[in-house]
Amino acid sequence: MSSTTPTAENPIAPLHMLLILGVMLLWGINFAVAKIGLQQLPPIFLIACRFLLVALLLLPFAKRPTGQWGAIFAIAVTLGLLHFSFMFNGLKTIDAATAAIAIQLQVPFASLLAAIFFQDKLGWKRALGMAIAFLGVALIAGEPRLNGQYLALGFVIGASFIWSIANVQIKRLDHIDGFSLNAWVALFATPLLFGASALLEDGQIEALRQADFWAYFAVVYQAVVVVVIGYGYWYWLMRRYQINQIMPATLLVPPFGVLSGVIFLGENLTVNLIIGGLMTIVGVAIIIIRRPRTTAPEAERL
Repeated sequence: MSSTTPTAENPIAPLHMLLILGVMLLWGINFAVAKIGLQQLPPIFLIACRFLLVALLLLPFAKRPTGQWGAIFAIAVTLGLLHFSFMFNGLKTIDAATAAIAIQLQVPFASLLAAIFFQDKLGWKRALGMAIAFLGVALIAGEPRLNGQYLALGFVIGASFIWSIANVQIKRLDHIDGFSLNAWVALFATPLLFGASALLEDGQIEALRQADFWAYFAVVYQAVVVVVIGYGYWYWLMRRYQINQIMPATLLVPPFGVLSGVIFLGENLTVNLIIGGLMTIVGVAIIIIRRPRTTAPEAERL
């Protein structure tokens, strides 16, 4: 995908720095918000509702991806259907803090696939970062708090790998802005997700009837706050600063995600979680700082 970032590196204005921190905070809090929604709505059905609302909000402003319809649909399958279905099924069972850290493996996976598909030299430093990140998640996986919920953790790790595949697909696109990409992916993913929910889940209508304010708030927060507002400002910042200036800020999302679980859900902040989380963030930081373009900044995340 062609870059929209400026060629000159300008210092980030203080107000824009606060804006970046605000976006990272909104994205981090989403782990707790999504977890709250999953207490009342089936995972795939919740995601389908989120994408439906995103499509309704963004399609009126989306540019047509001429000649790339097939590629966009493929991304909708990978990112919209598979990634989010795996992610939310895992998040439904494990705590938000663990999910916020484990999903960061998408960056090491993306780095590995970039080396395979784009001949992006891996190098020993990024290889070390990958190893540290995986060891961090392994340390968290050994905690008693998981209580044998390894399948759910596997879903989150699987979601991170699927995201890295979508990352490769997105980087192969040409001349489409992030907002339009999210709009068309949402349009194609919505019927796929509702269909998957109908096949794999039950009780959706009853869940909607019994859902309280917070379940609906979770859907609206993810569509409006995370995508429309969060990504809206993110893409606006991408047009003003180089990727290597703003991508490191995404390292704040997992700490905010962990804190959101502790503050809003009463999750325990254990020593293993802190050490494993720090290891994962340090490993991801090495990769992002060495190759900020390893991940497509247009790719929608949780």
